[in-house]
Amino acid sequence: MTSILTVQQVRINEEIDIVHVRQAVREVAVSIGFSLVEQTKLVTAASELARNTRVHGHGGEARIELEKADDGTTTLRLVFSDKGPGIADVDLALTDGYSSAGGLGLGLSGARRLADEFDLRTVPGEGTTVSVGFRARKPARR
Repeated sequence: MTSILTVQQVRINEEIDIVHVRQAVREVAVSIGFSLVEQTKLVTAASELARNTRVHGHGGEARIELEKADDGTTTLRLVFSDKGPGIADVDLALTDGYSSAGGLGLGLSGARRLADEFDLRTVPGEGTTVSVGFRARKPARR
């Protein structure tokens, strides 16, 4: 049985809220022992998804969750949700280089590549929820 604990929720309405999401994610990642490289991946994915939530979803929220499995593994999960227009063509939106807002087009596809787990649920006219999971690596035994 897996237990899930929501550690923090951050509203995403203003540009500064993206910074708040990044800071919150980094703090949690450090607290459970993610390496600097893993922290960078987490914060990069969080930043891209928070920006998408604000720009394309017209605001929403980020939830930072810790998921503990029976086998002792921990997954740090980031869940971004909005009530925006949704994504009309998910396959196109997940294509590297595609941007509907004139950016680099690495937000969704980049976050998917960085994460161990990726889930996107969208309903045109109702909103989008993107969940990314990063498994904590167990230290090597000596």
